[in-house]
Amino acid sequence: MARSRGRGWLAAALIATTALLVAGCGSAEESSPRSSTLDVTFATSPDYLDPSLSYSVEGWTAMWETYVPLLTYAHADGVAGTEVIPGLARAMPKVSKDERTYTLFLRKGLKYSDGTPVRASDFRATIERVLAMNSPATPFYTDIVGAERFSKTKQGGIPGIQTDDASGRIVIHLVRPRSTFTNELAMLFAAPIPADTPRKDLSADPPPATGPYAIASAKPGRGWEYRRNPEWAKANGPLLPEIPDGHYDTIDVRVIANAETAVNEVIQGRIDWMEEPPPPDRFEELDNRFRGTQLLVTPQIDVYYFWMNVRQPPFDNLQVRRAVNYAVDPAALERIYGGMMKGVQQVLPEAMPGHRPFEPYPHNLQKARAMIAAADPSERKVTVWTDDYPPNKQAGEYYESVLREIGLEPTLKVVPAANYTTIIGNESTPDLDTGWGDWYLDYPHPNDYFQPQLSGRSIVPTLSSNYARFDDPAINRRIAKLGTEPLGPKQEAAYAQLDRAVMAKAPWAPFGTVEMITFISAKIDPDKLVVSPVYGQDLATFAPR
Repeated sequence: MARSRGRGWLAAALIATTALLVAGCGSAEESSPRSSTLDVTFATSPDYLDPSLSYSVEGWTAMWETYVPLLTYAHADGVAGTEVIPGLARAMPKVSKDERTYTLFLRKGLKYSDGTPVRASDFRATIERVLAMNSPATPFYTDIVGAERFSKTKQGGIPGIQTDDASGRIVIHLVRPRSTFTNELAMLFAAPIPADTPRKDLSADPPPATGPYAIASAKPGRGWEYRRNPEWAKANGPLLPEIPDGHYDTIDVRVIANAETAVNEVIQGRIDWMEEPPPPDRFEELDNRFRGTQLLVTPQIDVYYFWMNVRQPPFDNLQVRRAVNYAVDPAALERIYGGMMKGVQQVLPEAMPGHRPFEPYPHNLQKARAMIAAADPSERKVTVWTDDYPPNKQAGEYYESVLREIGLEPTLKVVPAANYTTIIGNESTPDLDTGWGDWYLDYPHPNDYFQPQLSGRSIVPTLSSNYARFDDPAINRRIAKLGTEPLGPKQEAAYAQLDRAVMAKAPWAPFGTVEMITFISAKIDPDKLVVSPVYGQDLATFAPR
């Protein structure tokens, strides 16, 4: 299958289909007025604008409207937004009695934004591309028969995925039952892209889209632009009525690193939405002036923490890690994050099944000093990593000062937010001792907070999400066992116990959970805007008042 590498196809298609695009497809939103351009800003470029690689809130928010998986999440706020629904598949999968075989069928007539038909075999090629590039998604799909071997050899394909392009049938065989697999089919990583897509980062020239928008141009570090997918109105939109069409013909994204500047631009109406939250010192003012009209506060399932590399001194010493947990004060970090954070000291955040609140390390700086003195680590010099986006930078500075107070010798290393997870997830990066981290919901299952971040299987050479390099055999077995069982009261209780077991090993010092803050201009209708608990702000639901 051949496809153009340039963007001329998009411009030509847009000119040829202007009247059709303005009319939109037959959804309830077609009567809404449309402006030509939605102007928005991100504080930093996403880690990637390639759906096979991106593992950040920025990336998922940016690409939800462009790449549609076989299954997806309802475009709705709150709990309703955690419901998995058919995407490019015409129905939810048929699952065998032994829960090891999933059968789905593609909707007939789907096309990519370059006019190429979507084929069942594209899904197999997409998963192979994910594994071939050592994507952070790798652990989600290695339970497919043959996938673990392919992830190592990069040869021979994945025999556990069988496809038939004529009928659109996709059959996936698993090595063992996996209770989260339906959710993982709904992740952006699994969104089909053409089978001949090169196995390299395409952030500067993203693959063709299946959603209502296509990325027309991308300038890493500066911004990117969406145009309407010319195949959406003709083919995909009528087949996917549960996905909103969008209200704007163009979405222009600029990277503005200074949140203060972005706030002022939104207030003055030059920017319609800022993806980053307002600066902590502006939050109270904005909350008082704009709550409910331009400022929306949405509960979010997330956790912020400091990770410690358990593979090298001094954090290979359990007593040192526990001392750090006693030294970190969640109340101090609440102040740094300006009232947008609630302090916690555990892995599972509120609203996640299995969450049972506990406080394993009440703040006690004196006790922490004594524990470090007793442990007397042979290595006290450590590098502390954080990104340059406030208040994460200030959180890193606080952490550095705390480590110094308890007897370590820290050096702070601040790196650009756009590159942060790529740098600390790379095994070849020197001095990966400890640093700032956060985790937003991938899917509404407690496994999401353990397998990607705290399982030995998630330690990979690049794009690793297990920053602590935590690989405890007993914990690994518990994570693997729970991952095969359907979620219920018994499993939720077991996840709560797992939370305590991990915190007893102290690979992290968790300190808080934040709410999602959405700040929009007076031109945007807040009643139509959807904030997904999985993907964040839903760009296709931004509408003029």
